[in-house]
Formats: sequence, structure tokens, C-alpha cells
Amino acid sequence: MKYISAILISILSVSVNAEDITILDSVRQRLIPIEINFPLKAENCTSQKRCQVVFISAGYRVPFKKYKFITNSLNEGGYMTVTIDHELPNDPPLSRTGDLYQTRIENWKRGANTIKYLKGKLESRFPAYNFNKLILVGHSNGGDISAWLSNNNNDYIHQLITLDSKRVPMPKNNSIKVLSIRSPEYPTASGVLPTMEEQKLYGSCIVHIPESKHMDFTDFGVDNVQQKTIKAIQGFLKSQDCITLNAETL
Repeated sequence: MKYISAILISILSVSVNAEDITILDSVRQRLIPIEINFPLKAENCTSQKRCQVVFISAGYRVPFKKYKFITNSLNEGGYMTVTIDHELPNDPPLSRTGDLYQTRIENWKRGANTIKYLKGKLESRFPAYNFNKLILVGHSNGGDISAWLSNNNNDYIHQLITLDSKRVPMPKNNSIKVLSIRSPEYPTASGVLPTMEEQKLYGSCIVHIPESKHMDFTDFGVDNVQQKTIKAIQGFLKSQDCITLNAETL
């Protein structure tokens, strides 16, 4: 597909608190649809007092805007959210055979490169927001993309929140705080989640929501699980301890 390289950013629709934007990565000739939602009190965000930014990556074949229950909560809490469409019509399908860790690396690398590119494009456009302490939220394969980037480029990533990601191990260092919210519906690959000892060592936290489903972490899910998910995310961002976070999901 031939893109018009002169078009770098096209604003599709704008409202008071949201922008639908398509950004062209001219090097990869890749059009990247995103939705930006601003804090409810965006006037409090200035170049002297920058507000935090959350990049949200959807699960495979989940519409990227179907995480409103998360973006609404974060916007109310003073965060800018950027939801990203990682899966474009011409992309190869996500591998479902063989060693899935190996066969899906191409997808994760592509997604990680997209996040890096968006950071560079958006930080100059929005000086009232801090893109050097990014918070990444990813559901399922979007969580794998976010974990892949966190493991390989962590100088500007502050926190990682995954929602039932399955394949890519969580980062194990003291510079990135990790929360992973889990459903018991499907198995998780060995080594993805930190052990109890690693959680204590690196300050990471695993929160289990009993009887939840994999898709409950989207707008298609049930309200009870969504509310518990929001409580866990809000508590994590406020530095609540892991015992408290798990207690609130029972």
C-alpha cells in the first residue's frame, strides 16, 4: 500500500477530552490509529507540572477502543491515556502453532517499535505530559507487547500493568514496578510471572481475580470484574502493598 508521506498526522475527530488520530510512521510506512483521552482537569497539566501518560495496548482482535472502563478511570485520576491499534488489516495473523514464544516475537517487536515511535511523536506535541515516565497497560497479547518493550527498553518506562498476558516474562528489575492482574480461565506459560521471592525483591505484584474470564478485562466483560480491576490498578498507582490489592479482589 502506498502512503502519502507528507501526511504525518491526521486528526479524525476531536472532542473536549479526546482525540482520534492516525500517525504515519514513514520509515515503516505504517499508519497507526490511536485514541488520546485527556485528564478531566487537563488545565492542571503544564510544562512545569507535567501529568503522567498511560499507553494502553489491546488484546489480539479486541477493538483497541474497548477499554473505556480503564481509560475513564485513569482520566478521572489525572492521567492522559493513549490507546493503540497494533493490529492493522495487512499485518500477518498472530501465530497459533509451534513454539508460540518464538513464532510471536515478530508481532511483539512490531508492537514495541510502535510504542517507541508514538512516544517520540507525541512528547513534542504535548509538552504538558511526562513521556519519560511512561505507564504501560496491556491486555493479553497487548500485555506481551508491553512486557517485551519493558524488558528491552526500560529507561523511560516507569510502571507496567498487564491484564492476563500469557507469553512474555515480566521484567525483573528495580526500575520498573509491575502489576499483573490474572484470570484463571486459561493457562499462563511457565516463567511469565515472577515468583513470590522475585515479587518481594523487585516490588512486583500478582493479583488474582477468582472466577474471572480472559475477556472480562475489556469493555465486553462483567461489571464486577471490571470494578475489581480498576481498584487494583488505582491501588497500584497509589503504591498500595500487594496484600491489600489482592484482598480487594476477593
